[in-house]
Amino acid sequence: MVKKLLLVLLVGLFVCAGSAMAGNQAQQTVSFQIDAINEISVSGNPGTLVINSATAGQDPDPDEDTSTTYSITTNQEGKKIVGKINSAMPSYTKLEINLAAPTGAESEGDVELGTSDQDLVTGISKLSESGKQITYRFSAQAEAGTLNGQRTVTLTLTDA
Repeated sequence: MVKKLLLVLLVGLFVCAGSAMAGNQAQQTVSFQIDAINEISVSGNPGTLVINSATAGQDPDPDEDTSTTYSITTNQEGKKIVGKINSAMPSYTKLEINLAAPTGAESEGDVELGTSDQDLVTGISKLSESGKQITYRFSAQAEAGTLNGQRTVTLTLTDA
């Protein structure tokens, strides 16, 4: 009986010792991926554009705002920024936008905004930049009379 008990204890000791000596390395497989990233944001709303002066015999002087910027991040190639407004401008008025181009891209300059997408910046590829200048220009002919209003401008980062 003592021999059996001793045998059971020895077997238990070897099993426990085997578990404790389980090795000094462990391995794991780490998977990763990067999805398409295409983000654009603006710094806020521009101030009110006010036309309140003219030179006699000429249309009113336009007003400009350069107080806002945009930021952009894309990890893809062949992108562009397009812009539009939510409803047409009043007769005899025009709202233009000009976006400074990020590195390697090209600005289309002053672009009149309408209700369909207009190219603003083209040739955008794999970049992350912030603080890019937005310039708004509001102009009117004398025939516009007096008025006030607002429009929502939508900027979209999309495939070229």
